[in-house]
Amino acid sequence: MEQKNHSGRFITFEGIDGAGKSTHIQFVTDLLRADNRQVVVTREPGGTVLGEKLREMLLHDKMNLETEALLMFAARREHIAEVIEPALQRGDWVISDRFTDASFAYQGGGRGLDLHKMRQLEEWVHPHLQPDLTLLFDVSPEVAQARLEAARSPDKFEREKSGFFNRVRDEYLRRAKEFPDRFRVIDSSRSIEAIRETIKGLIGELG
Repeated sequence: MEQKNHSGRFITFEGIDGAGKSTHIQFVTDLLRADNRQVVVTREPGGTVLGEKLREMLLHDKMNLETEALLMFAARREHIAEVIEPALQRGDWVISDRFTDASFAYQGGGRGLDLHKMRQLEEWVHPHLQPDLTLLFDVSPEVAQARLEAARSPDKFEREKSGFFNRVRDEYLRRAKEFPDRFRVIDSSRSIEAIRETIKGLIGELG
């Protein structure tokens, strides 16, 4: 896909539930703001008034697999139109907790939706937009599950079994191999300090 020209930068954080990505979003935000960057922090599903309403449904309500995927991309289309593209055009840096790679990983890898259908939705919803940098926080499902058990009440995805998360992880890693120019895989089993040093270097490469 062609990258749409814009003066801002688009960074996405990805990984299975419990991989630790959310821990580092504030760190990157603070790092960029300290460098006098204008930063918009957002998330998927969500990011807009409509998106947040859909998020509650998607994370907690039972539904057909294709309905789930379509709602994810509906929320994403609104997110792009209302938040991401305007921010990039202003020259802001956008940090999103998940984007389309998560749909490939969860609805495609985890749930088994035909990846051809996923590619069609991706091409329809954002044919000229891809992240400048995708940070994939990679950790085994066993480590991730142990972290989740000490966290908040789980949503319907977090309650899935280890086999589901193995498939999600495999699809994330497949995507990383397919798009090596924007993906950077981070070993999330390392210490927070070591991970942050890695992230600092990667952010610096974006200029």
